[in-house]
Amino acid sequence: MKKRIPDQSTGLNYQLGRASLQKRRYADLRAADLHLRPRSILLTKVPQMPTSDPVQILVTTNRWATENVIESCQTLSEEQFHQRFEMGPGNLHDTILHIIGAMRGWCDLLSQRDEPRPRLEADTKRSPDELLELLAEVSDEFESLALAHPVEEDVDGKRGKRTYTFNRGTVITHVTTHGMHHRAQCLNMLRHLGAETQPKSSVADWAMTVDGQGRK
Repeated sequence: MKKRIPDQSTGLNYQLGRASLQKRRYADLRAADLHLRPRSILLTKVPQMPTSDPVQILVTTNRWATENVIESCQTLSEEQFHQRFEMGPGNLHDTILHIIGAMRGWCDLLSQRDEPRPRLEADTKRSPDELLELLAEVSDEFESLALAHPVEEDVDGKRGKRTYTFNRGTVITHVTTHGMHHRAQCLNMLRHLGAETQPKSSVADWAMTVDGQGRK
């Protein structure tokens, strides 16, 4: 696996110290099996100390917010769930499946699979309950990969004839902001369908309702 070689800049000592600190941090997370804890502990139990690690916040909020959107779709008719809109992938079902499918696609890069798995978007239609199960499976994989390595480490992947190299921090940030972008489209679709309330989906929402932050 390709790794970035630091240059001889004045910030070298800082970069090496930060990398060492992050390796210890991720080793501690793996030892505690944080990403394998039951979802009820990870997402609904207010911890003793608020979460401050940006990677943990991003991956946890990504799952929590997507789950909230899917749960809001459980009250819709099948016709509403597949109603076409001129935005994003076109309807709630396809947009949610794209969020999950893209996450799994980037997991293939993070895990350095020799051959990427088939895209989920080409799969059959799924109910909201089936999407929740799929989300849990893919989120477990994404969180495990996100927390298992230093964010400075590079990963290589191919699309067509081109080879790309990203560091893990870039991939994690892209996956979580990509999910946020498409969840915003889902919120707009729900509004057009007459939803009286919008599912909570922001990092601040998660911090206040799950992580015990924002209140004195």
